[in-house]
This record gives sequence, C-alpha cells and structure tokens, in this order.
Amino acid sequence: MPQKRVKLKLKSNAKKPLMIIGVILLVIVILLVFYFNRIGELKNLGYSEEAAKSIIFKFKYSYVMNIGENKTLNAAFSSDDYKEDNLDNYAKIDYENQEHLISNINKLLNKGYSVDEVNLIISKGDDESVSDFAKREKVKYIEEFLSVDYAKLENLDRYVAYKEKENDDAETTVLYVNMDFDKEDYVDPLVIDDFDDYVLVNKHRQLSSKYVPDDLVTIDEEYVKADGEIEIERNVAKAFYDMAEAASKEGLELMVSSGYRSYEDQEEITNTYLELYGQNYVDNYVAKPGFSEHQTAMSLDIASKSVNTFVESDEYSWMMDNAYKYGFILRYPRSKEDITGYKCEAWHYRYVGKKIAKYIKENNITYDEYYVMFLDD
Repeated sequence: MPQKRVKLKLKSNAKKPLMIIGVILLVIVILLVFYFNRIGELKNLGYSEEAAKSIIFKFKYSYVMNIGENKTLNAAFSSDDYKEDNLDNYAKIDYENQEHLISNINKLLNKGYSVDEVNLIISKGDDESVSDFAKREKVKYIEEFLSVDYAKLENLDRYVAYKEKENDDAETTVLYVNMDFDKEDYVDPLVIDDFDDYVLVNKHRQLSSKYVPDDLVTIDEEYVKADGEIEIERNVAKAFYDMAEAASKEGLELMVSSGYRSYEDQEEITNTYLELYGQNYVDNYVAKPGFSEHQTAMSLDIASKSVNTFVESDEYSWMMDNAYKYGFILRYPRSKEDITGYKCEAWHYRYVGKKIAKYIKENNITYDEYYVMFLDD
C-alpha cells in the first residue's frame, strides 16, 4: 500500500522568528533602495559618490537638495576637514580647485574673516599662497587691494608697502606692483623657458638662453631692408604681409629691418652699443640679453623703403593709424616710457593679434598693462 504523505506544520513559536527575519530583510531592501536612490539623485546634481555618501550619513540630504549643485559643498563633504559649524558658510563660498580648500576655509573663518573676505582670499591665490596666508594672523583691509580684478594674494604685502611709499590709489598700486615697479630693473627677474605667443618681456621678465620660438620663417627678400635674412614667427609674417599689401594700395612700402634675434645675437648687440655709446644709452635704448622682445620672434622693426628715418615717413603715419587692424601695436610709445622702461621706438611693433591690438589702441595702454590685467595667471 502506498504510504501517506505527512504534512509538516511549523509550530507557531517557529513562525515568529521567520516573520521577523522576513520583515528585517524587507526593511533592509527598502532602505537600500532608498539609499541608492538618494545617492543617484545627489550624483545627478553633480556631487561625487564620496560626497553623496557623506551627505546621507550626516543627515544633510534635504539641506543639500534644497541648495542644489554646489562645488564647494561637494569638496567639503568629500573632505576629512569638514566641519558642521561651517556648513552654511561652505555653501556661500565660491569653489576654487585647491588641494587644501576646505582646511584653509576653516582656518580663515576661524580667524574671523567674513565669507566675502574668504572668497577674495581664495580667488586671488593658488593653493600654496592661500595655505601660507591662512597661517598668518588676521590681516586688516584686504578688500582695498584684493577687490582689484587682477590682484594677487602673494603680492599683498608688496601692495601695502608700495602704497605707503607712493600713495597711489589701490588699482594703480596693484597694477604697478604686478609689473614689478617696486623692484629695481633687471633685479630678480622672472625667467621664462617655454615659447608662448603672448609672452611678456620687459626689464623684469627675462627669456632664458634656451628660449627659442616654435615656428620661424624667413621674411620674403622683397620686404627686407637689411643685410642678410630676417626670421620671424609664421603668424607674424602672415600678418605683416597682409598689412604691407594694404599699405601698398595707398602707395606706401613697408619694409622690415629686424625680426628674430637669439639670446646670443642680443648679447653681441648689447656689447657693441656699450662700447660705442656707454651704459646710459644701453639702459634707455638697448635690452640686455634675454630681455629683448626680438627673441620672442613676435616683434618686427618696421622701415620705409624710401625714407631712412621711419618716424618722418608716411609709412609711420599710416602704421600709427592702421597697425592695430592687423594685430600689431607700437610697443614703446612716447607717452608710456615710464611704463615700458624704454625710450620711444617708433619702428618697433609687436604682434598681439587683432582683438588685443584693438583694445590697446582704444584704451591707450601698453602691452605690459594689458598683460597684467588680462593674461597674467
């Protein structure tokens, strides 16, 4: 006879633990779904996974969602330096890509700087300069100088010293100090190795002997008013040809008397003029080796084919009115000798591109000033 199947029944006291385990597992699943859903929402806002986890575990999900995307908050929640007391301040401080951003914000706030002051400090420096500044006792009146667009945190003490000496306004002080006017000419210059179309060269910014332009070409012989070949950067040559062609339509003949000169070339020229005319002449008219714009290959000495003294030629008058249209500026104008550090050179033109040349022309400033205001990082 077939055996009867016996149905096993769990005792009531065995069902309860299983039900509890089931409920716990269900709760865990719900919590995980809830957790990962919120992680996803925060990541969609732009927060990193690390920051998102920290936000949830610190019970700041609603706070962050109400604010929305905020890079400084993202950095704060991702950092071991996060401080709950500074949370509202983090949200008001503009993000800067600095390794010790949150640590430095904490230190600056702790010293009594306002949020606006902290924003100024971190925006005007890099990680190193901000970290150094955060170690100092609180500095008064930082807004006077750091509110200037092109101010640098690392120069703050120099701004203060220069203003006390010269009594210029804050904007002029920042401009002049950034141009190193508080230093002696040729003393402790910034030395530049790498080629850059926009490189600034003056008596405080020196090209190393290794500095060589990337793309030199030889000026067409028909435009050369000198012995031997003249080289220049390719884009400068193209702009010059366009300019010379436009001038020729008005019966004018633009020529080139000098272009690229190597460090060694400038060294030879300096020694020659020193022997002929003395130190005072060299200081006013001849750049020392490494301090000549001609080494950049972005500058040309322009000449007239028919008139030997360029400033007396029709070509000079035409250049003064039209050079900027082709991206060239008169590098050392007469009215700006105190800024450039050189006597006027009516023949010396620097290629900077049409946009910059137009701005310099319209605002009657030098390339030194433009560079400090817009290009100097």
